Amino acid sequence: MEQQRGLLLLFLGVQLLLMGAFLYQNRHRHSFTSFLRVLIQDRPTVGEELPFLVSVSAAQTSSQDVYTNLSQIHPVGVSEEDLPSCPLISPYINGPLKVMIPENLTMEQVVEKNPLVELGGQYRPPDCWTRHHTAVVVPYYGQVQHLQHLLFHLHPFLQRQQLHYAIYVVNQVHTTAFNRGKLRNVGFWEAMQEEEWDCVFFHDVNLLPEDDRNLYICDIFPAHVSVAIDKFNYKLPYHGYLGGVFALRPTHYLRINGFPNSYWYWDHEDHDIAARLQLSGMLLSRPHLLFGRYHMLEGQDPSHQQSPQSPGLLASIHHKWQQDGMNSLGYRRLSKELQPLYTNLTVDINFPTSQP
Repeated sequence: MEQQRGLLLLFLGVQLLLMGAFLYQNRHRHSFTSFLRVLIQDRPTVGEELPFLVSVSAAQTSSQDVYTNLSQIHPVGVSEEDLPSCPLISPYINGPLKVMIPENLTMEQVVEKNPLVELGGQYRPPDCWTRHHTAVVVPYYGQVQHLQHLLFHLHPFLQRQQLHYAIYVVNQVHTTAFNRGKLRNVGFWEAMQEEEWDCVFFHDVNLLPEDDRNLYICDIFPAHVSVAIDKFNYKLPYHGYLGGVFALRPTHYLRINGFPNSYWYWDHEDHDIAARLQLSGMLLSRPHLLFGRYHMLEGQDPSHQQSPQSPGLLASIHHKWQQDGMNSLGYRRLSKELQPLYTNLTVDINFPTSQP
């Protein structure tokens, strides 16, 4: 018996080595690492990139327009209950995408290009039942052209991934300074009142994804998604940067008490979130730099010019993060408009600490 067990272990070892050699030769060393991690139940260290779940062959990785092959998506003439499940990997995923924004783009043109998007910016695959339900929350401060370009590019990007999704644009009124963290909290709260979303993406209005293998779904850890922005030469501008696009499950969001409400202008809310993850004992995931690529639209955005953390910031956050966030959110919703491509939430956030 012992001899048979030894032979079995030797056989498995040889199989692992052969698989490793094969994957290495095909330039999938990261996939081999993820395979071993599953076998040995290893936990990644803080800040380590998690393996991405989608693999696309080299023959399919030439850049395409984001609207390529979307005309193949159409209703199949059966009830929702009778729809087949969507495949694990969407057949419409290609990989690298060209960012091509038409000149003098209008919102009417964007609507015409996305006929399957329902009122309020909600979409469900018409030909299969999806297992992924994602809310996209966009803090907004009057960047009309940026919003048009984002909607033009992001809608087909998400449809290619066969997601059920909706886009929520949170617009603050009055002439007060921009409070991106509080607007994110408002968007989260309002979105969760509408649907039981299993994933929430907080998305800056001026970032367009360049690779549809960057799936807008949530992993077991919160994720910083925009890890390679063209303005920063497709690499993180500094260690610990969490700006741009950030995603997590609703339970994780409540565990870190959401974003801080106390930062006005473009300040330290991204550093605050990094500290909250650390203080709550959660790990952070990132897609591979090859997938998490983004184009930044032209225009000055101080939210991408923050300096690294000051030495006393973590200590300051430690004392207040459990009191400053979702549990202290105060605002007044002035209107909720179901636009053809998004749900527009107009809010007054000049309210003291209270429950909404």
